[in-house]
Amino acid sequence: MTDVMSGIKRNAFVVVGRVGMDLFPAPGVATEHADSFIADMGGSSANIAAGIVKLGGTASLVTCVSDDAVGRFCINKLRHYGVDTSYVKSVGGEARNSLALYESRIKDHQSVIYRNGAADFEMTEADVEAVDYSQFGALVTAGTVFAAEPSRTAAFRAFELARAAGLPIIFDVDYRPYSWPSVQVAQEVLSKAGDLSDVIVGNDEEFGFMAGGIENGLARARQLATSGGRIVVYKMGEKGAVTFSGSQELRTGIYPVDALKPTGAGDSFMAGFLTSLAAGDGMKSAVLRGSACAAIVVAKPGCAPAMPYPIELDTFLADHPGPTDVA
Repeated sequence: MTDVMSGIKRNAFVVVGRVGMDLFPAPGVATEHADSFIADMGGSSANIAAGIVKLGGTASLVTCVSDDAVGRFCINKLRHYGVDTSYVKSVGGEARNSLALYESRIKDHQSVIYRNGAADFEMTEADVEAVDYSQFGALVTAGTVFAAEPSRTAAFRAFELARAAGLPIIFDVDYRPYSWPSVQVAQEVLSKAGDLSDVIVGNDEEFGFMAGGIENGLARARQLATSGGRIVVYKMGEKGAVTFSGSQELRTGIYPVDALKPTGAGDSFMAGFLTSLAAGDGMKSAVLRGSACAAIVVAKPGCAPAMPYPIELDTFLADHPGPTDVA
């Protein structure tokens, strides 16, 4: 575990996975009644990278974008947020950047994701082999990178190269059924990725999915932690989280807010959690700061633009009455 923490404390992350365009109407407006949309950056890995940079870390994204206006939009947005784009490749042909339309409302919330023929799935082994892993302290990825080929094989190759360079592997399960050819393939591949990782973050449904039923999720998370000395964060929505680290089993609450939308919370949690660990905070403090980041994002429009800067996070923590109690 010392090596894992020393890697994270470099606060320099190579992030593997997609960047996309987000479109969202004004708060409270349904997509079908919208006259205009705000465009910004999305995609789980890109959001995590942006959140890390906004909180003082450095991040490079490894992915493919479409060689068109939308792909260039995504690259420009990555640069806007300070994410290094040295390993972002434009691809031609029929591949297109992923696109997400979602609403800033909780009641009757709708999200529509376009992922057919997604450009990020065109990432190859050569793309990840071009990365200089010695420049980073840890590798971060999210489950969607494994949903299709050649991206799946490339991502596992990135795991091998990161491990050879001494980097810990940080994995957000991020199971999205619409991206996968079958439930069976997803269960097998995501479980393999979890077994190869040093830090695993997921919610109760995702761990339950890997374990064959939500009732088995907590036991699966505990087993992953105890069998491999991993850090495992088992998120339970309003009920908070259970974090397994060494012999510790920490239970933490959430920071209640008037949520505007459900999207972006997991990405923001990961950014806050990792940068807090990088700063030398204890495990409980890191989980709570990640939870605070998640609360900040769900209370604002957008994902990447809603990710907090340190002063916003510190102000939120100072002004909020505190996390909910846990049993």
